Amino acid sequence: MLGELASLPLAHCAGRPQAGAYPERLKPILSLAAHEEAMTEIAQWPGYAPTPLVSLAGIARAAGLGAIHYKHEAGRFGLGSFKALGGAYAVLRLLKKEILSRTGQVASSRDLLDGKFRDVVADITVTCATDGNHGRSVAWGAQVFGCKCVIYIHSTVSEGRRAAIARYGAEVVRTAGNYDDAVRAADAAAREHGRFVVSDTSYPGYTDVPRDVMQGYSVMVEEALRQWPEAAPPTHVFIQGGVGGLAAAVCAQLWERLGDQRGRFVVVEPDKAACLFESAAAGTPVAVHGELDTLMAGLACGEVSLIAWDVLAAGAADFLTVPDAAAVACMRLLADAPFGDQPLAAGESAVAGLAGLLMAAVRPQMAAALGLGPDSRVLLIGSEGATDPELYAQLVGRSAEAVEGGMG
Repeated sequence: MLGELASLPLAHCAGRPQAGAYPERLKPILSLAAHEEAMTEIAQWPGYAPTPLVSLAGIARAAGLGAIHYKHEAGRFGLGSFKALGGAYAVLRLLKKEILSRTGQVASSRDLLDGKFRDVVADITVTCATDGNHGRSVAWGAQVFGCKCVIYIHSTVSEGRRAAIARYGAEVVRTAGNYDDAVRAADAAAREHGRFVVSDTSYPGYTDVPRDVMQGYSVMVEEALRQWPEAAPPTHVFIQGGVGGLAAAVCAQLWERLGDQRGRFVVVEPDKAACLFESAAAGTPVAVHGELDTLMAGLACGEVSLIAWDVLAAGAADFLTVPDAAAVACMRLLADAPFGDQPLAAGESAVAGLAGLLMAAVRPQMAAALGLGPDSRVLLIGSEGATDPELYAQLVGRSAEAVEGGMG
């Protein structure tokens, strides 16, 4: 089954990772102090529970690796992805800031959940562009904490993902063009209508909210560290790209927690939307253009998040690109569990890291270049479940419920 991955194209670009402790200059972006605040707040939310860290020991043996552990985010707050941590946390932070500005009072998650500032937050509208999961998180956060929400999606976002966002009470606006066009549309409408943008990507003049989004993601990383079953920390982390927010959050949390023991950090992107790969090759943030029509919809991003790039430029050792066919193969691999692992329903964007890992592991020269072998202990972030159930069933051949026996 791994032979299919050996025949698919894999591109590699070396990064420029810094050794030593997590740099002080990056702490204004992501830090343990800000993580502790995020952990305290998110732990108060209804339905909070750590997601499982699943051993893929069978796949590891088949690929000649020591261990693979997969953080399975399908059950996060019932939203189906890790994004539930970021967008909703950024909504909370924004509302707390506005409450302080308008009333002089410091609010907590519990205050908002109890409706203490209902009249204030009901007058606030949050907005963003999304490929699906981030918008669902922002819409859910708006519903939970009591504000209004307008979400922008681009032309190729599926009807299933649109409906999933609308289910949380958001107004959903479909725009022409790709994800980056939707970002610009949401930003322009926000200025016109006095809305607050809660984006997961940063750009000049807009960094505070994306930083809060990424800091929310750090909760997931801390859970994984507490769940890690090996005697020694990960030797490798293979993580999906997108605008870079998830990758930067994982990189920063591991780096500050583990220092030089944080493992080799490898960023994996679709070959049709590889803005981080191209930025690494250029040594500076660059945009990729076109339709960005990858099946990995959550990673269909042409422009990097600037603050995420600051972290990844310092912390990532390698950048890989993989084709859509590799994602489909890995979705089926996790579902079919031919090597005796627990069957998992993973969405298209969730498996990019696994695809990059396995495609590298079955190529001796690439495995050597990345330091992969029988002593490797790999951490993967399974960032979403079957967030588009219809598409998932088409690609895998059966539903997520059939794969996992109704367990998420």
